[in-house]
Amino acid sequence: MEILESGIGEMIQPPDIESFREWNRTHKSRKLVDKRMSEQEAISTFVYDGCYIGTELYGTVRCPMSMARELVRQGKKDLRVCGQGVLELDLWMAAGLVKKLDITYIGLEVYGTSNALRRAVESGQIVTCVEWSNASISWRMKATAMGVPFLPARSMLGTDMIKYSSAKVVEDPFSGIKVCLLPALILDVAIIHVHRADRYGNAQIEGITGFGAEMARATKRLILSAEEIVDTDEIRKYPDRTIIPYYLVDAVVHAPFGSHPGEMAYMYGRDEAVIREWVESSKTAEGAKAYLDKYVYGVANHEEYMKLIGEEQLSQLVDQREKRV
Repeated sequence: MEILESGIGEMIQPPDIESFREWNRTHKSRKLVDKRMSEQEAISTFVYDGCYIGTELYGTVRCPMSMARELVRQGKKDLRVCGQGVLELDLWMAAGLVKKLDITYIGLEVYGTSNALRRAVESGQIVTCVEWSNASISWRMKATAMGVPFLPARSMLGTDMIKYSSAKVVEDPFSGIKVCLLPALILDVAIIHVHRADRYGNAQIEGITGFGAEMARATKRLILSAEEIVDTDEIRKYPDRTIIPYYLVDAVVHAPFGSHPGEMAYMYGRDEAVIREWVESSKTAEGAKAYLDKYVYGVANHEEYMKLIGEEQLSQLVDQREKRV
């Protein structure tokens, strides 16, 4: 197969599909084990300096913010980060924890570009940034889930993005057209926030699912945070909604308002006041530090964080939630 073009981006985590399959056989138990633990325990047990870690979200929707803040508190450093990011990666970059990016998007959406990202890149804190489209990074995870070393696609063809990725363009041996080969992506740790899960890790998501299903099947360790911990019988009432089965999961963390200041479909709206506070604070390194001191280092855990936000404000967000018609 003739290689027509190669991206210049670093292969941050070279995929070894056979080793990953062996990992799953030897480290992922099919036993129904109670995996509930605290944020502190989950981060300290499964996240380590230098690990290749992904967070799954869609903008500020269903972002695992309680876990992101706990990771900052524990100061895990030299992280190699995969996926897309808004508030959670901004906190990590402001705290100086990120070394490499394998990324589709980082920004503040309607509020513009990320000042934390600019400072981290221009200061040399982030040494590598490899670019992917949303589709291509999702299909890289899908390749891992399928147990194949790459997937062919047309994503990124005809754009500069392929130059700054680590993909390759080849001639399809069947039709002769150009296709992009997307290398499998294997995470060390993934963090996903869901609407509900049982104690074993069977998890359901409402609204947009992003690439939750793909990421859950492309990681060695999976930490779930959930708005609700429900009985397994509740999960079994709607088995078609169980997007993540228990045997993929290593930790289940109960985190009501775990996406705050982002939103959860049908549960609570986004907290524009706190998001704007970050947008303004993060314009300077000093402002970002003050925000971290107040909302991350200044509270011991997610429970204290919710008390800081206040019941009245959280109740208003519930009233502002997207409602089913």
